[in-house]
Amino acid sequence: MAELWLATDERNRAVAVRKLHQHLKFDFTAKRRFVRGCEVLQKVQDDRLIIGYIEHDKVDGVWYLAMDYVEGANLKELYARQDPVLMDNVAQILIDMAEALEHVHESGFIHLDFKPENVMVSRNGSVRLVDFDLAMEIPPEPVKLKKNPGTPAYMSPEQLSGQPIDQRVDVFAYGVAAYELLTYQKPFPGETSGEILARQTNRSEFALPRQLNPDIPVTLEKIVLKCIENDPNRRYPFLSVLARELKAALYV
Repeated sequence: MAELWLATDERNRAVAVRKLHQHLKFDFTAKRRFVRGCEVLQKVQDDRLIIGYIEHDKVDGVWYLAMDYVEGANLKELYARQDPVLMDNVAQILIDMAEALEHVHESGFIHLDFKPENVMVSRNGSVRLVDFDLAMEIPPEPVKLKKNPGTPAYMSPEQLSGQPIDQRVDVFAYGVAAYELLTYQKPFPGETSGEILARQTNRSEFALPRQLNPDIPVTLEKIVLKCIENDPNRRYPFLSVLARELKAALYV
């Protein structure tokens, strides 16, 4: 939906500029989603784990978002190349991801597109959560979405099947990302939403994390498995509880 530029501001400071594609200039859905993401990012500031907001505005009728520049890569790129930054900081990254989502929820929002591509990691291993285009306010009770945008591989069963959802979809997405980070495999692989949902529902081919990576602590495996429960009532109700248990399991 957008292109990303490295720019400098009037103080010669490096900033990241996300600019809506020119061909989407008159796409009202894309514009509304882009601006919504800017506004949500602005509201969830004041946390070291969220990408820093600078400003958003239009240039020649095209929306842009200026953010802090992070010298690093997203989480998917890091584990694809087995980067030492990831290997040396995996425990803290797992905790930081949970605490970033915790802050988003405490600010009143569901991220709704949590995945490794949206987790930036700097060269010293610090995390920044990005891309709030799909974020929505936490409803007082689960609600059905009129549309179902996002990335199917990280969607919960209730979201994939069009059932009412709440902030626990982010807990599921976190569990999928953590599983992938620890095993280098997705827990429920599939080419389509239907295939992914079928694997979530029928777990006959599901591999426990420790079957793929015996070095994973038993307590950490239990945490990941609780996150990806099919029944949202069996997942962590709050990210604060998840973060606390992660710290205990990882001795951080």
